[in-house]
Amino acid sequence: MMFDFSHLTIIALIQGITEFLPISSSGHLVLLPALTSFQDQGQILDVAAHFGTLLAVIIYVWRDIAKMVVGTLTFGRRERGGFLMALMVILASVPVIAVGLVVELLDPAFLRLAITVAVANLIFAGWLYQADTSYPADRTIDTLSVRDALKIGVAQICALIPGTSRSGVTMTMARMCGFTRVDAARFSMMMAIPVILGATVLKSRHFFTDSADAPMSSALLVAALSCVAALLAIRFMMRWIEKADFRIFVYYRLGLGLVLLAGLATGII
Repeated sequence: MMFDFSHLTIIALIQGITEFLPISSSGHLVLLPALTSFQDQGQILDVAAHFGTLLAVIIYVWRDIAKMVVGTLTFGRRERGGFLMALMVILASVPVIAVGLVVELLDPAFLRLAITVAVANLIFAGWLYQADTSYPADRTIDTLSVRDALKIGVAQICALIPGTSRSGVTMTMARMCGFTRVDAARFSMMMAIPVILGATVLKSRHFFTDSADAPMSSALLVAALSCVAALLAIRFMMRWIEKADFRIFVYYRLGLGLVLLAGLATGII
């Protein structure tokens, strides 16, 4: 199965731009074949695009990662804060990885439907708005507790539904726990590393079973472009939330959800 350059570029840009913004990357990837004449990109290109965003977040938070690695290797004797953060990230990742394994095995068809993306966008955009505007937020990431990590980790399970947004739902719960927007986003990005890595490893079997679906050159191009796009999107979001709130993303998701419902109701989609 061959993909032209424009198709590969669009896949990479969608994944890269939307992975860390609270607007759902999986939801947009599901919509691509539904709203265009493009064929479904398949699992191989999905894995490649996610791998690109994994590289991007590692590059962006490499200092935090270095502290966590040193802290873990020394069992907290050096970089105790990094050691504790590593434990929190692992703890917060366990729920979604466990449930994600079950979902991967069952592979329910409704997860790739446009109606699922539409409804999830509306529901979770509303939750993000409520959390971002109704809770006091003065806590920093250094005050993260086990209870906070578990709450955010459980909320992350919702991200298995396309249209929910992994970054969106984790930042929503972090805001409800009282964290500033910047610190909520930073912890969300660190949580992305084990989750995206786990999903990449889990789905990498498709490189062997479905190798005819997309050549390696296409996968490498998608990974590289999604990495660059993700880095730019992260920088934009972090600068934005230093000065403003999440409303721009909420309005986008509400608009997308309503447009999708209208398209489905009229038979356009």
